[in-house]
Formats: sequence, structure tokens, C-alpha cells
Amino acid sequence: MAQTETSGDRTTESGNAAPAEPGGGARAWLVWAVAVGGYFLAMLHRNGLGVAALEAQARFDVGPALLSLLPMLQLLVYVLLQVPAGLLADRLGPRYTLVMGMVAMAVGSCLFALAPGIEVAVAGRFLIGLGDALVFLNVIRLAALWFPRARYALISGLTGVVGGTGQVASAAPLAWALGGIGWVAAFLTTAALTALMALLMLVVVRDRPTGAAGRSTVADPISVWAALKEALRTRGPLIGMAHHAAVMAPFTMMMVLWGYPFLVGGLGLPEGTAALTLTALAAGGLWLAPVAGIVIGRSPGVRRGLALTLGTVLSLGWLLLVVWPGGAPVALGLTVMAVSAMGQTLAPTISFDFARDGIPASRTGVASGLVNMSGFTTAVVCTVAAGTILQALPDEPESYQLAFVPMCVTTACATAVLYLFILRRSRT
Repeated sequence: MAQTETSGDRTTESGNAAPAEPGGGARAWLVWAVAVGGYFLAMLHRNGLGVAALEAQARFDVGPALLSLLPMLQLLVYVLLQVPAGLLADRLGPRYTLVMGMVAMAVGSCLFALAPGIEVAVAGRFLIGLGDALVFLNVIRLAALWFPRARYALISGLTGVVGGTGQVASAAPLAWALGGIGWVAAFLTTAALTALMALLMLVVVRDRPTGAAGRSTVADPISVWAALKEALRTRGPLIGMAHHAAVMAPFTMMMVLWGYPFLVGGLGLPEGTAALTLTALAAGGLWLAPVAGIVIGRSPGVRRGLALTLGTVLSLGWLLLVVWPGGAPVALGLTVMAVSAMGQTLAPTISFDFARDGIPASRTGVASGLVNMSGFTTAVVCTVAAGTILQALPDEPESYQLAFVPMCVTTACATAVLYLFILRRSRT
């Protein structure tokens, strides 16, 4: 029976000849390009509510507290469905799972466009969150099935860049559409584009290259519990989970809700400057992901140093942010947010590359789902905790320091776990 050997950089199998790797090529890039186009639209759906918030509040006649449940519900659905989405990807294959995700988002966007009240709007955002949960994991799973192992980090990084671009671009086009053609037409247009993307995926995307080793498009038939135990007993996915929680969560929390209020209320920046700063931070480091992907593909050992450096710097930065006497100075706050933005950009490249170690390509869905779930769960918990703390404190700049203590603690703890697994792994 083949023995799994962990080198600390990649996992190989001894005792049997390794199956031939996919070669990539033009067809692989076409399949990935169509799939990642769906991820761009998913990010557009996920973040587009921000610019529609005020109009939604008036349209559905609700207060800001109830309105805030819409994005939080959508993100919570996304988090809770990561492992089921990974299992579905492993059993059904990326092509049909992606189509299901796009159809769910298209239907959800239609409901949101035509909703007569908040109840139907909630149902629409629930479907959008469900569809969103099915997209990212299958894009990177296609990368595992169509490209050689050495290119996986690069493709994961490029996928993150496309998603980040969708996150940045979600504001201006939708704001223009809402002002130009109105609420119903704007969201129905988004739904139509998503439905067309589903059709394009059905036509273009295939689960594997023709004639690939292991022609089956689905995973080896193991049970749900066996798939979970396999991922949770393998160091690669465990390292990926710890890294994603430490490195991806901080800036996600800021982009989802608290970045703009912190820049204005915590650091005292003017509103226009704060909005521009947040956009620049989100977009400025996108180029880092493909560069890191190329480097990791050529020298996998650099992942350990990059992962530990990012976790350590972020832990120290957030610690300074919350303990600085008299409130964090502007320079410190902006520096911590900039490093956090870099961490979020690099997280997919490093975390999901670790997640593939020791897991067959046909069963990467569950491992990737656990990694994604760890980061987003941390972000959701810390976002809610920050809001609860701010609600109980006076409206002062120093209140943000206490509100960010949960993020400081989770980042430090996840980094400690990262050290434990990586240093133990390097000795095996």
C-alpha cells in the first residue's frame, strides 16, 4: 500500500508511480477564465449591497439595524456552506456545481430586484449567499485538475486578484446603474449577466482534461466523515486553516463593515479621504498574489517563511493598534490596515496551496472548504464582536481599540497554531 510522505513543502506518494500531471495549456486557461468570470460576478453580488444600502433602507422601510442583517446573513450562509459546498464539489464535480451556484445567484438577484418587502429581500440575499458559497472552491478545484501542481499557487493567486477586482469594481458600476436605470433594472441586469455566465460555464467548462488520469470527474467514493477526518488529520489543510484565520480575516472584517467607520471615527480622516483610502488599500496590493504564486511554484519552501512572517507582523501590528495609549495614531492605523490588506491578498495563494498537501486532487473540495471556513468564520465572529463592543461604549476614537481586541486575540492565537504546525512539520 502506498505511503504518504510529507517533505515539508509538497506531499508525494511512494510505492506507486505518480500519475501524470495535467499539462495546462490554452484549453486549461480558457476553462479557468470562464470559471473565474463567475467568481468576479460572485464578488459583485457579495459586495454590491454597500452602495445600495441607503436606497434599500428607504425601499423596504427598515432601520439600519435590520438592514445590516442582509449582508451578515449572506456572509453567514457563505461560511456555513463551505464544507457542504466542498463535499458537493467532490461528489458532483466543479462544472455542475458552478452552474448551480450561478443559477442560485441569478434567482436571488431577481428576488432582490422585485422584492416588495424585507422578507423577500432576505430570501434573495440568502440565495445569493448560497450561490456564492459554491463558486470559489470550484474555481480553485478546476485549477487543481487542469494545471500542474507547480502552477497551483499562481492560479490561486490570480483567482484572488480577479475576486479583489470584483470587490473593488462592485461599487461604481452598480451605483451608476442604480442612479441611471433604477433599482429593478439594475439588479435584473446583474441577474441576467449571471444567468448568461451559467450558460457559458455549461458550454465551456469541463471537470478534467480529455484523457486525464483518473477519468472520473468525481472524487473517490469515501463518506462525509471520512473526507472530513482525512482533511483534519492532514497537516497541509491544518496549516492552511490556521494561516487563513490569521491572515485573511483582519482586512475582511474591515472591508465588510468596520474599515470606513474606523478611518473616520477612529483615525479622524475626512469621509472622502477615508473612502478613497479604503479603496486604495483594497486595490493596491493585488499584484502581490500572482508574484507570490510564481515564487511558490518555483520554490515551495518559501511558503513557510511567508506564512510565519505575515502572521507575526499582523499579530504585532494589531497588538500595537489596541494597546497604544490615548488612541492609535494615524500612521500606525494606516500601516496596520495596509499590512492587513496585503495579508488578505496573499492568503488564497498560500493557504490553499498548503491545503493541497497530502490530499488527492480529486478530494481537494473538503480541505479547501475547511480552509475558507476558518478565515471567514473568524472574520464574522470578530465583526459581530466589534459591533457589540462599540454599541456598549461611548462614541470615541479609543472605543475602536477595545472593539478590535477580539481580532487581535484571534490573529495571535491562529499565528501560534501556525507556528506549531509549521515547525513540527519541518522536522518530519
